[in-house]
Amino acid sequence: MDTQMSKRIRQGLTMAMACGLVLAAGCKKEAAPVVEVTVQAEHPERGELSEKIVADAVLAPKAQAAIVPKITAPVKKWYVQRGAHVKEGELLGTLENTDLAAAAMDNKGSYVAAQAAYATATKAQVPEDTLKAESDVAQAKANLDLNLSIVKSRKQLFAEGAIPGRDLDTAQAALVQAQAQYDAAAKHLESMKNVSREAALKGAEGQLTSAEGKLKGAEAMVSYSEIRSPIRGVVTDRPLFAGETAAAGAMLVTVMDTSTMLAKTHVAQAVAQRLKVGAEAQVTVPGVTDAVAGKVSLISPALDAGSTTVEVWIELENAKGILKVGTPVKVAITGRVEAQTVKIPVKAVLTAQDGAKTVMVVGTDGAAHKKTVTLGITDGEDVQVLSGVDVADQVITGGAYGLDDGTKVKVGPAEDDDKKGDDSEKKPGGGE
Repeated sequence: MDTQMSKRIRQGLTMAMACGLVLAAGCKKEAAPVVEVTVQAEHPERGELSEKIVADAVLAPKAQAAIVPKITAPVKKWYVQRGAHVKEGELLGTLENTDLAAAAMDNKGSYVAAQAAYATATKAQVPEDTLKAESDVAQAKANLDLNLSIVKSRKQLFAEGAIPGRDLDTAQAALVQAQAQYDAAAKHLESMKNVSREAALKGAEGQLTSAEGKLKGAEAMVSYSEIRSPIRGVVTDRPLFAGETAAAGAMLVTVMDTSTMLAKTHVAQAVAQRLKVGAEAQVTVPGVTDAVAGKVSLISPALDAGSTTVEVWIELENAKGILKVGTPVKVAITGRVEAQTVKIPVKAVLTAQDGAKTVMVVGTDGAAHKKTVTLGITDGEDVQVLSGVDVADQVITGGAYGLDDGTKVKVGPAEDDDKKGDDSEKKPGGGE
């Protein structure tokens, strides 16, 4: 019994001594290892930089015509289908126009009759009336001259006492009447020449013009039943079939000229000031391997009222029809060009919570330090640095995200950490 108790006491003492040794070992302080983060870095370059203004855009046709009829009538016949290539002025279809053609024929008859009446008035009736008036004047003049001669002769005979005074009075009365007839005939002739002739001609001309106007109106109504393309292009929409009624003012056919496309985008006013018509542009289209080259064809002279931005058009050739209307695309427009400037990769730039732009540089102490920079133009890969760093600085281009100021860093290829991870994964048991 005593032996067993002694054995337990010895075991307890042994365990206590072991625990003391462990505690003593745990209380010893060891220096924490210095952690170095592998980053990629490079010096800023000095050279030429062409600004690339990148924006979202939508493809649209350069020319488009949504054709609407001016009359309401059933569709008589179509000559094209959707997708058909048409020429300017080509007949696309016709509407029912039997009643319109009949009205045009009726107005044509009235016009022909008006032409005949005008010819009669100008070549027969008016000249005849004038000739008759001139004849009346000549006859009245002859009668007047005769009566003047009679009065003169009788005055001489009366003075000689050869005739009574009554004969002279009769001759003078006849002279007065002849004078009145002559005056009336002369006035009528003058009126015929100056008023009646002009009025008759204008009346005949007015009737002819009216008939011609009615004929042209009727012919125009007939022409409205013929649906023609105002532009060269492709039929993209044709909703009605033959027999269905086309309503006046409602879209009937849409034709688009897609041989040349427009990438339409909106940019800020400050950005638009740096653009010019004719500037080169690259358009990235979904499904198209290579970027499509284009040129700025329009910079709107006015701001968009809703967004206060400026609309910009980039013109693209589309002879093969690869580009489709309505496709969302990315455009990169060439803006300013700086001949000699300091530039760094865009990926080196960090944005602080307050919006400030910063970069991390490798200091002479081997640690990463944050610097605030002022940036200028960018081409999408490099960005201009106006202040903050110079070509002598070593700017961290990879691995700077989440890096604290003062962290020890070493410059190396980005693959190092990945390779370590790959090697550890290959070891059995996760690195044993």
